[in-house]
Amino acid sequence: MSQGNNTAVHGRKTLVQRIGGQKIIVFLVVVVLFAFFSMMSENFRKTSTIIQILDFSYYITLMSIGVTFPLITGGVDLSIGTGMICYALAGGYLFTKLNDPTNPNAMLALVAAGVALAFGILIGLLNGVLVSRMDLPPFLATLCTCMMTRGLGSLVANNSGVTWPGMQGEGFRGIFRILIPHEGGRPTIFPLGIVWILLLVILMEFVLKKTKVGRYTIAIGSNKEAAILSGINVKFYHMMAYVISGFFAGLAAVAYSAIIPTVQPGTGAGFELEAIGGAIIGGVSATGGSGSIIGSFLGVFVICLLKTGLPFIGLQANWQQIITGLVLIGAVMVDIVKARYKKP
Repeated sequence: MSQGNNTAVHGRKTLVQRIGGQKIIVFLVVVVLFAFFSMMSENFRKTSTIIQILDFSYYITLMSIGVTFPLITGGVDLSIGTGMICYALAGGYLFTKLNDPTNPNAMLALVAAGVALAFGILIGLLNGVLVSRMDLPPFLATLCTCMMTRGLGSLVANNSGVTWPGMQGEGFRGIFRILIPHEGGRPTIFPLGIVWILLLVILMEFVLKKTKVGRYTIAIGSNKEAAILSGINVKFYHMMAYVISGFFAGLAAVAYSAIIPTVQPGTGAGFELEAIGGAIIGGVSATGGSGSIIGSFLGVFVICLLKTGLPFIGLQANWQQIITGLVLIGAVMVDIVKARYKKP
């Protein structure tokens, strides 16, 4: 083979390595699943179904972006699902109490969103302190805050559902979708939310791979003792991983409130598993030390397509859970094989 051909082959291998083999596989899985469900059901191909998939993906993706950081450290954050509902209830309850229905105040909607984010950061900080400073196992620490946020959300909202501003029309929902009017016909929905999500994915991929916070997060997950010996403030950056997770759970609360007409207390359990599952499918190592935001984003779409598409081919909730579980097992097995392959 000529030197030019060798260079070309080497270039192709380098490109695959840079993108990541598992990310390419997950992307192909997304394409195959979409094509399969589209062929099997005409209703799946409808615009309304695509919008439904995207709507569902927004808040799951935001949680998955955040939880990627604790997962890479070798930990986990189980509080993001019930936490998201708690933060949404807190912000929405504040808005309904302070807002005058006859004269809505748009600034209060921003305040409500700020409250949701503040709650998320505080719970993330609590998780970070429990794990990094008090050395509690991440599973136990975040399980406790999961239970706390579930009860706190109900207390804050007085055990009643909360509707955020503009849900009777398209006002607040306009953050994630725009209605484009047509003369003499129904308006076209433009899913603006996917633009914001893609921008956040690109930004957080940069943070993870090119900044101290991201590089030190990976270092902690790869070898915590070596990170300490190299002079990294491990406790601080370990804590920051959970603060980031809490912040994105707060963002997910805003997205959830813009999409779901009424936020109900006592819900949210299981959302964290979908976010964590998406991250693991996307290539985040089950033992920590590696992963990417882009991979987590693609993994979430596998979860979303399975959850939305399986009912269109006649499989009910029980089968959806079984198949999703099998996909997760497959992702973990790939991770195990990769880890063995890397060993000398």
